[in-house]
Amino acid sequence: MRPRHLEHRTPRRARLPARLQPAACPHLERTVTETVTLTPGSVTLADWRRVYDGAVATLENACRPQVEAAARTIDLIVAKGDPVYGINTGFGKLAGVRIGQADLAALQRNIVLSHAAGVGEPLPAPVVRLVMALKLASLAQGASGVRWSTITHLATCLEAGLIPVIPGQGSVGASGDLAPLAHMTATLMGIGEFIVDGARVPAADALARIDLAPLALGPKEGLALLNGTQVSTALALAGLFEAERVFQAAIVTGALATDAAKGSDGPFDERIQKLRRHRGQIEVAAALRTLMQGSAIRASHLINDARVQDPYCLRCQPQVMGAVLDLLRQAGETLGTEANGVSDNPLVFSDTNEVISGGNFHAEPVAFAADMIAMALCEIGSLAERRIAMLVDPALSGLPAFLTPKPGLHSGFMIPQVTAAALVSENKQRAYPASVDSIPTSANQEDHVSMATHGARRLLPMATNTVHVIGIEFLVAVQGCDFHAPMPSSERLERARALLRGAVPHLNEDRYMAPDIAQASAFVRSGALAAAVGGDVLPVVAGDAR
Repeated sequence: MRPRHLEHRTPRRARLPARLQPAACPHLERTVTETVTLTPGSVTLADWRRVYDGAVATLENACRPQVEAAARTIDLIVAKGDPVYGINTGFGKLAGVRIGQADLAALQRNIVLSHAAGVGEPLPAPVVRLVMALKLASLAQGASGVRWSTITHLATCLEAGLIPVIPGQGSVGASGDLAPLAHMTATLMGIGEFIVDGARVPAADALARIDLAPLALGPKEGLALLNGTQVSTALALAGLFEAERVFQAAIVTGALATDAAKGSDGPFDERIQKLRRHRGQIEVAAALRTLMQGSAIRASHLINDARVQDPYCLRCQPQVMGAVLDLLRQAGETLGTEANGVSDNPLVFSDTNEVISGGNFHAEPVAFAADMIAMALCEIGSLAERRIAMLVDPALSGLPAFLTPKPGLHSGFMIPQVTAAALVSENKQRAYPASVDSIPTSANQEDHVSMATHGARRLLPMATNTVHVIGIEFLVAVQGCDFHAPMPSSERLERARALLRGAVPHLNEDRYMAPDIAQASAFVRSGALAAAVGGDVLPVVAGDAR
């Protein structure tokens, strides 16, 4: 069975008789039908997010002359016959083997078939759609030497919603994401499988449904399609977008937990943050102040509470979550640059009719960004779990033990805290930096690799773990606030409480807990929790978080 974080809805496409729809994704309980026009080299993170969320991606045609100029350069090189890597030579360690003109088409077909050696569960549909859009925008910059017809073939499949089945494992994040991109390219050639109506369908049959002939590759085109960082970049972008959603929800649950503990908003004072100067810290503190503004629970603390300082999990939220925000933004800047770049090899410069071999396929920037996102997800969950533990401990919270009116007879939120602890620990184990690892490949020709792809592939499961931790905190914090009745929280936080209580009643007696956690997590994952308090008050990473 496919894990829930791998599921997604694909929008209806006018070209197909039936919708191409992998299973629904829990964080997107809707079908997105908007269109994003890709301008190669200048696509925003917000637009990449829309593609990931299901928007139809189309290509701006103004890039066609540059693409055709590069293709003419390849034709000139083929006609001249001088050896050029990837056009009329072997690949990798076999680059010194000269290939005759009669075998050039077979050379490109062979590289795709031989490199389609991936294993493991298929990549999730929204990630595959993002991979295709990223590859399309890269090829359309006219530095890869592919024909315009090849680009339109890929674009047609993307617009029609055909989702290639791409095994998730097999790339080391250098020399391009070779194996997974080879699987994508093979489907364009009518080899392998697409997802159609939630089921695997032979690629040739799926292409026939949209009246598209299998792609016949020209010189260099196989290499151009399977070389590049589009898979690792798509996975890292997906992790970034999910991290932003859970980050915003954690700001809300952190404010609710502070109120539940009758904590002070003094540590969120603007003057404190300005002395530290970090942008993220300043913005997180401002969001927390806004969320708690007008809380009667907070006001009661000023009168009746003798505590001087709160635990770090409350008091240091601006410092920790602000650092998380800054880190995610730094990762977003790196990934935005990578997404708009050209990362295959060799590259074509049509103004001088040159083809130059380099190393743009090395995904070290993506690996570093993925490691940063992994650390950020760890800290979001780690801080939230400490707030959960504080609230269920009567010695720290002043609330009934485990937030149940009758401790002992009832266990209340004892085990949800254990679940949160387990998820946080799992994320810590997964967060070891991938970028510090390397293993030589291709007979030591490719002797240093980034490991970006599996470093990015872990992010969606880590984000799902963190979603559940924040979902548990949502339950716990609202339950804690319930004990302060009739005192209300702030207007914004009361809207968050109403959202939960509309679906999950107050826990008076022990009951089957898993559905409550699933419902609260769904509010986190979908963005409903952030929207309930007014998403405009929450900091953003990539813009237009939905």
